[in-house]
Amino acid sequence: MEKINKTLNRLASNESFQKRYEQQRMQVLQNPDVKAFLSQNKESIDSVMIDKSMSKLYEYINQSKDCNKCDSLDGCINFMKGYHPDLVLARNSIDVVYKKCPRKIMADEKKKNEKLIKSLYVPRDILEASFEEFEADTGRLDAGDQAATFLMNYEAGKKPKGLFLYGKFGVGKSYLLGAIANELAKKQISSMIVYVPELLREMKGSIADSTLNEKIEALKKEPILMLDDIGAEAVSSWTRDEVLGPILQFRMLESLPTFFTSNFDFKGLEHHLTYSQRGEEEKMKARRIMERIRSLSVPVMVEGPNRR
Repeated sequence: MEKINKTLNRLASNESFQKRYEQQRMQVLQNPDVKAFLSQNKESIDSVMIDKSMSKLYEYINQSKDCNKCDSLDGCINFMKGYHPDLVLARNSIDVVYKKCPRKIMADEKKKNEKLIKSLYVPRDILEASFEEFEADTGRLDAGDQAATFLMNYEAGKKPKGLFLYGKFGVGKSYLLGAIANELAKKQISSMIVYVPELLREMKGSIADSTLNEKIEALKKEPILMLDDIGAEAVSSWTRDEVLGPILQFRMLESLPTFFTSNFDFKGLEHHLTYSQRGEEEKMKARRIMERIRSLSVPVMVEGPNRR
């Protein structure tokens, strides 16, 4: 049986093999990311090291980096799904290390949040919402325009206010939240839609299993938070002042975009928040919550027929 060294030497002397090798070598060295890496580390890299590391460099250029060759996480083409390559110097050679890609980071964060906060689950039609299917008729045109403006400003690196979408039941407020969230996801921007009545019921139950603080912290720090159907919940002083209050206060101070949908306008929601389940009137506390909501969002009325 022929020894491996003899086989390699025989292949190396083969003209077609040498031609293919030179073509691959040229392809590697012309890759923009490889060129940038070699330039950044030119004092530590020589031609011998490059030749020695050619297989690693070839491995690197044939994979997706920053999800640029993948349509989705499930369609990831890399050796390790959800991990993209990065070049590093190691022991007088160039090596490839793998790190979580943006889509993998988002998917892991979403799984963690879904496991933590059950009220994240929203109807399938909202999860699959898109601007292409959003009917921007007269009553919803302004809301669609405002949503598009938010997306453009956020992508440009700004921290615009969210929207306070209000109107009658079934006019498409929640659907628009879903369309915004899905558009953000295409750009690997994390967002979270939470159904408020269920969230507040869940928060009460979280006292027993000691997960309340963890859930509040997750909601505080989510890059873009969407609170669906605020005002549909039964108000208690505790949920208003100890749950909603701290979340909105933190997000206001950190300028974190926050969206709301409601059947109430600002005035109606303030009235709703004023009276607790016990019938107590607490105008100042309701006003304090509304100040935070006004600071975080722009009110937009959504009109039209009930589409449900």
